[in-house]
Amino acid sequence: MRKIIVTEFMTLDGVMQAPGGPEEDTSGGFKYGGWTVPYFDEFSGKAMQEQMKPPFDLLLGRKTYEIFASYWPQHAKAWPGVNEAKKYVVSHEDMKLEWEHSILLKDDVVAKIQKLKAEDGADMKVWGSSNLVQTLLQHDLVDELWLKIFPITLGSGKRLFAEGAIPAAFKLTDSKVSPSGVIIVNYARAGEVKTGSF
Repeated sequence: MRKIIVTEFMTLDGVMQAPGGPEEDTSGGFKYGGWTVPYFDEFSGKAMQEQMKPPFDLLLGRKTYEIFASYWPQHAKAWPGVNEAKKYVVSHEDMKLEWEHSILLKDDVVAKIQKLKAEDGADMKVWGSSNLVQTLLQHDLVDELWLKIFPITLGSGKRLFAEGAIPAAFKLTDSKVSPSGVIIVNYARAGEVKTGSF
């Protein structure tokens, strides 16, 4: 059995939309694309390289796949193994997948993802893919959250924990803070939510 690891950039108020550039995702009139850029430093770069190490497969939503497929095949030296990895692409529509080792998941995707999780193989990493992440959280398919939390609030935009996330407990497995104030934190799924009183 393999894990699904959701790897995301997010603001203090939970926004994950368009972290990498102004034109990445302007849906909903979003105008803050590229909000991570001023905070990246050598420390953050090294942490990212560690999280991008193979082996891995990718599990991506349609929009994130299209962004990745237009960039990474020409820049694979910066992400070793990305071209060789399997890319599972979740979409409601048929789409042409030209990036090598890409596989379309369409119709009854939750069952298909559950089947993939049960197989032997590399862990599946999710980057971006805001709609897909909501489906994964709703069906308790996320094994780990690898978050980069930036010291900024945006007020609007697609959020990591939107409607549908089930109550779930996580445990801290790693944490560090960059000189620019980015909290880099990993959580693993840890059973049910427990409550109490003081």
